[in-house]
Amino acid sequence: MINFIGHDAIRNRFTKGVLNNALTHAHLIIGEDGIGKSLLAKEFALQMLGKQEDREYVDIVKYIPKKASLGVDEVREIITEVNKKPYEGDKKVIIIYEGNKMTVQAQNALLKTIEEPPLGVFIIILAESSELILDTIKSRCQIHKLTPLSKSELMEFITSKYGGLDEALIQSLLAFSEGLPGRIEKFLDDKSFEATREACIGLLEEINKRDEGAVLRYENIFTKIKSKEEILNTITSFVRDIMLFKEVQDLSMLINGDKLLKIRELSNMMSYKKLKGIIDIIEDTRRNFNSNTNLSMTYSVMILSMLEV
Repeated sequence: MINFIGHDAIRNRFTKGVLNNALTHAHLIIGEDGIGKSLLAKEFALQMLGKQEDREYVDIVKYIPKKASLGVDEVREIITEVNKKPYEGDKKVIIIYEGNKMTVQAQNALLKTIEEPPLGVFIIILAESSELILDTIKSRCQIHKLTPLSKSELMEFITSKYGGLDEALIQSLLAFSEGLPGRIEKFLDDKSFEATREACIGLLEEINKRDEGAVLRYENIFTKIKSKEEILNTITSFVRDIMLFKEVQDLSMLINGDKLLKIRELSNMMSYKKLKGIIDIIEDTRRNFNSNTNLSMTYSVMILSMLEV
């Protein structure tokens, strides 16, 4: 089975339902990105099929949205698959990822299938939030709401997956993760994320030098990075660390403790007023992105505004 850490109460309740043959046919797993929804869904699916080995099975069918939304056409494909007989046994599991991307029309189209699926078919929907899921869908699902892992659970995750790490790095991981093991994996394994972090702290260094050439340089860098939120959140985390270091100089509280030398240098050079101004600019930028403004222009305005704080 899967080596899974955390969410014990939910997992035990589910296992009891399997043993008592008392499972509902539709499940909704709610939790932030990186909290373990996909792993939990796979563990659920294996138990539903009565499988022990952690591998791919033809009767575990996954639907991952390829676009910004999941519409009626995609849901019709899911319904068609639901109505096909299982291949290996007498049960089948359909896993719908990013269920919050389903349009209202798509959810309404799926409603009857969720309410009365064929015998032996189970449906698992994953979503970061339940806000965009219709009440009619939620009322027909057993809801599993995941909460961030405890410090001891995160330590167990780090030890089991990465072995012995430097204590300073572990403290950074704990702070950065905010209880989400997927963020630890991102921090340690995702080279593109490390490049984003380097770019963000590099921007803060350039801003402090008031180098106007930074506008064009970092606009070009940021437009090539896929996630706008990742850039804004990373800059915010560095500014938060700089402000924190100015106040208490407590390394255990830093999110980006592995960048201590740069954080210390910037904390000596940047005022609270400047740092607070950068936070305000980040929030303005976030609102501009939500208004679908031009990407390059928005980054240019953001960086120019930071230079002028």
